Amino acid sequence: MRDLPEGTVARGFLREDKAFYAGKKENAGMTTTAPVETTTDASGNTLVSSFPDAVEEFPVPVTKELLDRGEERYKIFCIVCHGPVGNGDGMIVRRGFPQPPTYHDDRLRNAPVGHFFDVMTNGWGKMNSYASQVPPADRWAIVAYIRALQISQNPNGMSPLPMTKTGNTTNTTVTPSVSPNVKTQEAQSR
Repeated sequence: MRDLPEGTVARGFLREDKAFYAGKKENAGMTTTAPVETTTDASGNTLVSSFPDAVEEFPVPVTKELLDRGEERYKIFCIVCHGPVGNGDGMIVRRGFPQPPTYHDDRLRNAPVGHFFDVMTNGWGKMNSYASQVPPADRWAIVAYIRALQISQNPNGMSPLPMTKTGNTTNTTVTPSVSPNVKTQEAQSR
C-alpha cells in the first residue's frame, strides 16, 4: 500500500468545530493585545476569568434526551468519584482515593460549560483524560447533566438550563453544530 500524502485526514476525523470537539472558543490560544476578560461578583469585585478560552454555551441543543443520555453516562463514568449529586463523595473516595472537588462550589458553578468538557477530554489534577472512553457527544451530554445537578443542589443560585423543543422525542443522536455559537430556540426568542 502506498503512503498517504502529508496532511491527509481520515474521513470523519477533521473535527473543524472547535466548540464541539474541544470545548474551546474559535480563537482559543491565540495571542492578542485585547484585555483579559473580567467579570464582577455579587460584591462588585472585579474577577479575571479563570477560563478565558472555554465556550460558555452548549454547542448542541440541550434537550430532555440529552440530559437523559448525560445521566446514563454520568452513572457509568463519573459517579464512582464524583458521587450521585456531584459532591465528590463517590465510592472510590470512600475507599481512600483523593477527593475530587464538589461541582457545587462557586468556582465550578460559575465555570463555563467548556471547562467541564475540557477536563473530561484532557484530564485535570488527579483526573485522567476520558477522551478515549467517552465520545464528544456523550461528553456534552454529561456536561448538561452536571449543570442539572448543580441547579438541583442550588435552585435559587443558578438560572435553569435552556431547553429546546424537539418534534422527535426518540432521537438521542447528537451531531456537531454548524456554528459554535448555536443557541437554543428559547434563548434565541428572548
